[in-house]
Amino acid sequence: MKAPLIALLALVATPAAAHVVAVPDTAKAGSYSAIAFRVGHACAAGDVTLKVRIEIPDGVASARPQVKPGWTYVIERDDPKSPPTAITFEGRLPDEAFDDFAVLMKLPATGDKLVFPVTQTCEKGESQWTEVPSPEAPDAKLNRPAPTVTLIPVDAAAAAHHH
Repeated sequence: MKAPLIALLALVATPAAAHVVAVPDTAKAGSYSAIAFRVGHACAAGDVTLKVRIEIPDGVASARPQVKPGWTYVIERDDPKSPPTAITFEGRLPDEAFDDFAVLMKLPATGDKLVFPVTQTCEKGESQWTEVPSPEAPDAKLNRPAPTVTLIPVDAAAAAHHH
């Protein structure tokens, strides 16, 4: 009985560990939401992640990184008064561990899906988590998918709350 359960758990855990993903991957449009970008492994087996750069899509009114012990961060902006365009965390994450890099954001009030391209820099290379499905092949398998957050319209979120 234990072996099938372990196999099932391994299958469930594999997709999250295989990519950089947004957790949660849905949020209410127009809300303030803390989204964690989960890094499941290094760029190559046995490597160490040194940097995680998260691009902030247009329409996000503000983005504030969560302080992480042992890590520093840099906020990129087009000018001092504009919303962030990217946040880069720097530190050390061994291959056998995972970590979350959280950002509190004011999400746009409209839209369908936000795409957050992520660049993971390691001692021995780099992984670009930037692929998005094409309109012609929306269900195509991607090797390095960008983390996404689906926006729940305010009226749908309110209707779900009342039912």
